Amino acid sequence: MPKTILLAIGGNSLIRAGEKGTVAEQAANARRTAAAIVGLIRDGYRLVVTHGNGPQVGADLLRSERASDQVPGLPLDVCGAATQGEIGYLLAQALRNELQHAGLEMSVVSVVTQSIVSRDDPAMRHPSKPIGPFYSRADAEERRRNWGWQIVEDAARGYRRVVPSPDPTQIFEQKVIRDLVNNGVLVIACGGGGIPVVEENGELHGVEAVIDKDRASALLATELQVDQFVISTDADYVYLDYKKRTQRPIRQISAAEIKAHLNSGQFPTGNMGPKIESALRFLEAGGKEVIVTSFEHLLQAVRGNAGTHILPDDSTPKQSKREEVAVHV
Repeated sequence: MPKTILLAIGGNSLIRAGEKGTVAEQAANARRTAAAIVGLIRDGYRLVVTHGNGPQVGADLLRSERASDQVPGLPLDVCGAATQGEIGYLLAQALRNELQHAGLEMSVVSVVTQSIVSRDDPAMRHPSKPIGPFYSRADAEERRRNWGWQIVEDAARGYRRVVPSPDPTQIFEQKVIRDLVNNGVLVIACGGGGIPVVEENGELHGVEAVIDKDRASALLATELQVDQFVISTDADYVYLDYKKRTQRPIRQISAAEIKAHLNSGQFPTGNMGPKIESALRFLEAGGKEVIVTSFEHLLQAVRGNAGTHILPDDSTPKQSKREEVAVHV
């Protein structure tokens, strides 16, 4: 039976550093990402692809706000749904074209996905995730008064809206996704962590929140019982002492060892931290392997020749649980 990978691609797969995020730029980047994914399909893997949507949601919120005197504004959950469709379209088209050029026949579908959260999640009472543009103090106060936004100050750049970032408890469409994958379909799902919804009296309702895409991806990977959870980011490895003279890549490591590094502060919250936390969630729930790498090294990483490989404690080779190579920068 073919092995299944859940591949979580980062924002750099669509909008790279220094780009404005035009549709043409995103389409070109999607094509490059698709080429790497098709390499995995050639190797015989079945795939579920998840993705981020932070820049796109920020742009949608800004468009909605600036046009609010002419058309009704959109709530955050609807912006999340819209960007899932936007990104899903770009990725699905790029994948279809790359598959055709490779002579491979495979259906591709993008599933607008909802992630169930709890209103009782402590994060719902303590908004902490910045979204949207920066504002002056006067503009931020006006939005706080008129729209009830929670606002935080960034001393260097101004003020931003913050929203809750609760943990997802279930991917609502996971059975549909499973059926599609089992029927040989390449599935794009759970964009931006999924649309946050609560379930009340048997009904679903959207909430103004943002779900961490790596946490949602880890949950979906667990629910689908995939063989490998692969996180594509802008770094070819997970590094210890990142951007220091003692920087060194981790090639293979046990869950316990990387958890110790996480607890010691090696992986900041705004960088690699959430990815390592999500990797540990997957492994602690019975997952077999997590790979972290850049999409340029994706194929070689899955083949075992690149990237950081994180394994459950009972399956890491005892001879050399961790291979680190000093790299001075």
